[in-house]
Amino acid sequence: MTDQVGVEQDERVKSAIAHWAPRFTTNGVAVADFTRITSGITRWEDWCATWCEEGGRHEQLGRDALADGLTRSAGAHLQRASVYYHFAKFVFVDDYEQMRAAHGRAVACFNDSLPYLDPPAERVEIPFEGSNIVGVLRRPKVGTAPFPVVVLVPGLDSTKEELRSTEELFLQRGLATFAVDGPGQGEAEYDLPIRGDWEVPGRAIIDHLGSFADLDLDRVGVWGVSLGGYYAPRWASGDERVRACVALAGPFDFGEVLPTTPPLTQNAFRVRSFSADLPEAHEKAKALSLTGRAEQIQCPLLIVFGKQDRLIPYEQAERLAATAGGPTELLMLEDGNHGCMTVAAFHRFRTADWMAAQLGGIVA
Repeated sequence: MTDQVGVEQDERVKSAIAHWAPRFTTNGVAVADFTRITSGITRWEDWCATWCEEGGRHEQLGRDALADGLTRSAGAHLQRASVYYHFAKFVFVDDYEQMRAAHGRAVACFNDSLPYLDPPAERVEIPFEGSNIVGVLRRPKVGTAPFPVVVLVPGLDSTKEELRSTEELFLQRGLATFAVDGPGQGEAEYDLPIRGDWEVPGRAIIDHLGSFADLDLDRVGVWGVSLGGYYAPRWASGDERVRACVALAGPFDFGEVLPTTPPLTQNAFRVRSFSADLPEAHEKAKALSLTGRAEQIQCPLLIVFGKQDRLIPYEQAERLAATAGGPTELLMLEDGNHGCMTVAAFHRFRTADWMAAQLGGIVA
């Protein structure tokens, strides 16, 4: 692959484009922008700055709209800027200061957009082990309070800023959403390392959601993508308050998977697990396993996986389906990539309808 002037792109740039293009464009990056931006990047070292430059253009549109009192447009522009800044930093762990600066801009734009979303959103900070787990709560415009709520759990390199398009599907069905940065993710990644026992932060999240009178803790669902597709069923295996669980593109045993993933992924796990080197990271990854835990999942479980996933072997999904203790459905998509963004229409609506049916949302 070459850039627009015929210069060969380095392997890390090629890998990012090959693995993540559908994900970027599904989650808020304009297709034309993705093509133009990535075609001009030849060195991985330029990835973050190039995406930040484009994010700055959208941020300025948002700031100008705010100054003019055009809040609806401001919210849309700032949301897009937030996503561009997020994808500037998502696995850019080699330059920690540059990555963290880009992340700060993503969070700032995201926070400033929240009152102007439709429906609006509320930032929530949950004290946890000397730091905070930060999430964003949105309530549906349809249905009746107290609302069922779906907690959205991102993966190794995703954060709450990336989940707007998924939130919308649940909100339209009368389900409140809580997109969260857990340990090793987003705003928590600098103080709290990745951990395998996600039932612990999960319990803290549900405990805190109980402080909102308009949320129904008897109807809590959990949705997770990629490494979040491990966190979600792991949480469900240790917290009976989880009444329905969706695992999208998650591993059964990340210790088995990590050594075969691309270098960008391995390095991101090294940094976010607070490991000194890759051997230590590979050892820590072994703690992220559903062995002996899957059998404890009693709530309905929907597993969604792509057979063309180049990061996590599809057999990992089959293993979870074979060992989960409760009612389980496996949706294996023959043409799906990691996260199944290449076949989004074949699982996203079905997932939202499934969750609504489990939690008593709007299914018609």
